[in-house]
Amino acid sequence: MGSVKETIENGKAVLGIEFGSTRIKAVLIDENHAPIAGGSHEWENRYENGVWTYSLDDIWNGLTDCYASLKADVKEKYGVVLKKLGAIGFSAMMHGYMVFDKEGELLVPFRTWRNSITEEAADELTSLFNYNIPQRWSIAHLYQAMLKDEEHLPRIDYMTTLEGFIHWKLTGERVIGVGEASGMFPIDTTTKNYNANMVGKFDSLIEERNARGDKAQLPWRLMDIMPKVLLAGDEAGSLTAEGAALLDKDGDLEAGIPLCPPEGDAGTGMTATNAVAVRTGNVSAGTSVFAMIVMEKELSKVYPEIDLVTTPTGNLVSMVHCNNCTSDLNAWVNIFKEFEEALGIPVDMNKLFSVLYNKALEGDADCGGLMSYGYISGENITHMEEGRPLFVRNTNSSFTLANFMRTHLYTSLGALKIGLDILLKEEGVKVDSITGHGGLFKTKGVGQRFLAAAMDTPITVMETAGEGGAWGMALLAAYMIKKGNNETLDDYLNNKVFAGQSGSTMEPDAEDVNGFDEFIARYKAGLAVERAAVDNYEN
Repeated sequence: MGSVKETIENGKAVLGIEFGSTRIKAVLIDENHAPIAGGSHEWENRYENGVWTYSLDDIWNGLTDCYASLKADVKEKYGVVLKKLGAIGFSAMMHGYMVFDKEGELLVPFRTWRNSITEEAADELTSLFNYNIPQRWSIAHLYQAMLKDEEHLPRIDYMTTLEGFIHWKLTGERVIGVGEASGMFPIDTTTKNYNANMVGKFDSLIEERNARGDKAQLPWRLMDIMPKVLLAGDEAGSLTAEGAALLDKDGDLEAGIPLCPPEGDAGTGMTATNAVAVRTGNVSAGTSVFAMIVMEKELSKVYPEIDLVTTPTGNLVSMVHCNNCTSDLNAWVNIFKEFEEALGIPVDMNKLFSVLYNKALEGDADCGGLMSYGYISGENITHMEEGRPLFVRNTNSSFTLANFMRTHLYTSLGALKIGLDILLKEEGVKVDSITGHGGLFKTKGVGQRFLAAAMDTPITVMETAGEGGAWGMALLAAYMIKKGNNETLDDYLNNKVFAGQSGSTMEPDAEDVNGFDEFIARYKAGLAVERAAVDNYEN
């Protein structure tokens, strides 16, 4: 206790904060990288005027409440008022569109990763660049606005993502970590910067547009409005007095604290699972689900299902990103919660999840003919522009609780498996280790077993996996201030963070693997049912 208290009082503790889809989480770590305090704030995105968004009030109120809860946790555990820190790092959901004018005012509501409203732009840019541009990417949102001739375009002075925005307001620095940058615009993994050839092609689109005389003439070129790209370990500015006041409403936090490059949740997930080296990978499964595999070489061709992004150090990563994972699954668990409450039974949510998830282990390997699509929002992998959560069965299905729960757990990984099959089966990508983290793996041995079946690969879950991206962000901040000369992030994580940590590894079960393959064949065939729901059942 004493040494931790001294670490905090001496300003040696390091803070990571991540804006997740439903929770903003803060993790404070000591000099051994162990979590020593935490804070959180629950929040939800809004669907307004056809756009998934969070308001600026949501963002700032969420951040200050999260920090206040961390500060209270420190005070309760150690009797210390948090005043100074060794370093801070901010992370958030990747992608999306935040654009500001010269006065720093937001020009249109924040368009998050969850939107599937940029199909025309994404398709045209993919063709122009011969490089997959997903609908979530910032550049797709920007170009879609250009195609629609939106009136705010000429006034754009800066375009960034959520954590880039937070970092900018707290430090004054317009920078972004390379991993997040790779979800804004393609990165050249040789130069570790935006792909210059593609930047030139995009600027040509602007020039052609202006020459046509479109209503909104654009006075800028792409690099005028993009954040500067930084690598893990680079210095990214320090907390200003104004920034400290924004973060800590009590006014106790001191200015001058160094900040590391802000990173996306993919980069923090890779860091938190020690999956930044070649032939390693991780799967993050929560509100959304994505798999990251660090590549030995480029893919043989462009796949619309596969995003190419980078590690926080700029190495090539193949990413399968799906908008939907546990949201519909959680909604069904809440139905069982309501049932317990109606019976007058006290509800323990941890126990409820545990019982229902473990019940799924008793189900048929192929889920007994049941099918579900947990599409709360659109799903790019399966080309659904909107979501309609759907459960369907035929008269011969084995409709049991075990199969019902197994179906919802399988389908939370359904779209992911479609993308992963391209990498692992069609491209023959080699992976030495996969680490799982996120809410799906909280119930020991269930989500892990089903992911092993989906990938036909051993899956490791570490004890620290529950700390998630906020811990990963804190590790990146610690790396910036504690790395040795020429010490790579890979070496730092292996030698100073994860040394001696093995976690639990689960091998794929042959019957599960075959069952999941049968399930996914039905899943693909049944997408016509989901399409009919999207087309005919109003949202």
